Amino acid sequence: MDISADQPIFVISVAAELAEMHPQTLRQYDRLGIVSPSRAPGKSRRYSQRDINMLREVQRLSHEGVSLEGIKRILELENQVAALQLRVGELTEELGRRRDPLDSRIFAAGAAGDVISLARGQRPRARSQAVVVWRPRALGE
Repeated sequence: MDISADQPIFVISVAAELAEMHPQTLRQYDRLGIVSPSRAPGKSRRYSQRDINMLREVQRLSHEGVSLEGIKRILELENQVAALQLRVGELTEELGRRRDPLDSRIFAAGAAGDVISLARGQRPRARSQAVVVWRPRALGE
């Protein structure tokens, strides 16, 4: 059975020991919103492995002289970056799915109002008053 890095399994005393901090420090970080663990039904804090890693990062930044407000802002920005990177990945994947044969086709409206599908570079057969929709190629095509 694999345990997720986000699964809240450590009580505060164990988390403090793993992060090499005093439990009161963990409580302070929770109050300040720097590292906020999950809560068990009895309102006791439960820390995940990801929380422990974050506590270690907070400790490292603190030892480098960064204030608690600075640490909080750094963590917020890192979370934003991670969310944006995830979104970029999703959009890149969607763009990859769209680059199929249908995307390389052009559509025109025939004289009777019907839609005519054309391959790239192809023109409607009959000389008519058809409207041809043109899309420029994306860079790199």
